[in-house]
Amino acid sequence: MSYRRDHRSSKSALFDGFDKLEEGNLRSSPSFSHEIKEHDNDKTIDGLQDRVAFLKRLTGDIHDEVESHNRFLDRMGNGMDATRGIMSGTMDRFKKVFEKKSNQKMCTLVMGFVVSFLIIYYLIRMLRYVRG
Repeated sequence: MSYRRDHRSSKSALFDGFDKLEEGNLRSSPSFSHEIKEHDNDKTIDGLQDRVAFLKRLTGDIHDEVESHNRFLDRMGNGMDATRGIMSGTMDRFKKVFEKKSNQKMCTLVMGFVVSFLIIYYLIRMLRYVRG
């Protein structure tokens, strides 16, 4: 216990020339305290200005990215519309071809040739693979 008393008395002796020592903080003149507060405020304002500038750049980048994606989606939508138009025209032509019996027989014959060609091509490739 006496150590604490001695320690406190040595602190008060050390800081005797200043105002009171309160909770580890040194009280000083009001003008000095005001300057410290102003300095802290300036540091805080600078930090906030840096953050605001960063957020401004970030929102600008996000805006540019959104604009880019919107242009891409518009082009993709236009491409899909064009493809839909082409496909509907092709389907209409197929419907016209299959309406008549003679055209239906002709399409069956053409499809048979295409399937036969694919089977022969596949067999030739398999033979080359087995040999080589």
